[in-house]
Amino acid sequence: LVGRDIIGLAETGSGKTGAFALPILQALLEAPQRLFALVLTPTRELAFQISEQFEALGSSIGVHSAVIVGGIDTMSQSLALAKKPHIIIATPGRLVDHLENTKGFNLRALKFLVMDEADRILNMDFETEVDKILKVIPRDRKTFLFSATMTKQVQKLQRAALKNPVKCAVSSKYQTVEKLQQYYIFIPSKFKDSYLVYILNELAGNSFMIFCSTCNNTQRTALLLRNLGFTAIPLHGQMSQNKRLGSLNKFKAKARSILLATDVASRGLDIPHVDVVINFDIPTHSKDYIHRVGRTARAGRSGKSITFVTQYDVELFQRIEHLIGKKLPAFPMQEEEVMMLTERVAEAQRFARMELREQGEKKRSRNGDDDDTEEALGVRKKVAGGKKKKRKA
Repeated sequence: LVGRDIIGLAETGSGKTGAFALPILQALLEAPQRLFALVLTPTRELAFQISEQFEALGSSIGVHSAVIVGGIDTMSQSLALAKKPHIIIATPGRLVDHLENTKGFNLRALKFLVMDEADRILNMDFETEVDKILKVIPRDRKTFLFSATMTKQVQKLQRAALKNPVKCAVSSKYQTVEKLQQYYIFIPSKFKDSYLVYILNELAGNSFMIFCSTCNNTQRTALLLRNLGFTAIPLHGQMSQNKRLGSLNKFKAKARSILLATDVASRGLDIPHVDVVINFDIPTHSKDYIHRVGRTARAGRSGKSITFVTQYDVELFQRIEHLIGKKLPAFPMQEEEVMMLTERVAEAQRFARMELREQGEKKRSRNGDDDDTEEALGVRKKVAGGKKKKRKA
């Protein structure tokens, strides 16, 4: 409120969005103007979520915000920008597009710049875009950087033109929330799927977020679980933006109890009812672990996380333990019961592979987007139909 620049570090789920939204709305009340603040975020879903927060907190004073992200047509965004909203929430790439190509749109009057999940924005992913944005906005502005983890790129922060910033760190060491019960399981990698199914059965009735390392594995695992009768839905970068938001909303509305995601969903997403986070593929960067498990046990609730460690992941796992300064306990389970699942899982794996192949072919012929596997149970029906025909013959 005093108007200093801020670097804010706090564990995930502790209310960082409110910490930057409220002072901006307060300042906007005192000196109303259009194109007042810009919030940069690394992922599209996070942009929509921040926009909801602004609209909710600023509803009584009539705040307008615009979300400018990739994967949505630029025309409608240009129209939204032409109306000159108070707050723009954007991913860096698409914003640069508009700054370069949308007539009449500039940020010369900007008063606030916020970078949420700043370490991710300031690292190599968006460096050139952020540089371009910093060149076209006024030097005379307030700048806030917020994140749950922050890399020591102080030169980069100075380049981001912070004036004599205050650093507010709620917790300086990287930590996970107290009420989060963290476990690991050590397993041979070829039985990974069976163990996943076992855990989903053991903890049935909870809602799960399962993190995979690639888009392809996310899709495959979603198909596998669907074939076994779980209501699973994927969320990854190769899906169209509408499908991504659709998946997220189905999961938020509890219509689906399992969300399979890549690290697209590991940062900042606030879904109150996630009970269990499963690291199906161990994260390669230890800090991503903190972001992933932070999807559960938010705002004072409790939650569980289970990390799958195969014979190839031991070193990565030790790094994670070292970073959070804890030795994790093993999750208790019955090996025999897992082995009883292997046949059913192997059959489902076969169907999932066939469906993936079919989707790939469809995609090539259609150049369409990846579907969210809701309609993908066709293969099983086809196979079943084929068997019946053979019997008749």
